[in-house]
Amino acid sequence: MTAWACGIVGCGEHFETVEDLLSHQVADHGSCTCEICGETHPEGFLAIRHAFSEHTRADYVRAYDATSDDIRLRETVKELIEGQVDLPSLLNQLEVDGENAVVSAGD
Repeated sequence: MTAWACGIVGCGEHFETVEDLLSHQVADHGSCTCEICGETHPEGFLAIRHAFSEHTRADYVRAYDATSDDIRLRETVKELIEGQVDLPSLLNQLEVDGENAVVSAGD
């Protein structure tokens, strides 16, 4: 059984490592625009990370009509992933730069 499942609606692919999951989200899914500030980020974890690192919970609730359960779920996902991965190294490897996110040729 694999440890990580892609939570993007309609996907559900499974991965052995969190790094593989995040690489998948960057390479195989589109980007989304933050409803709070208008910045573009890869869908999935990186969008969640942006929302909860750069904005308040109140901003998120207003922009996304979110409930406290929605917020708790996303904060839990953020904490779980950040506890399992060297994020700066992975972001460098994925060449994530806001609007553009691609898996580098070396992968």
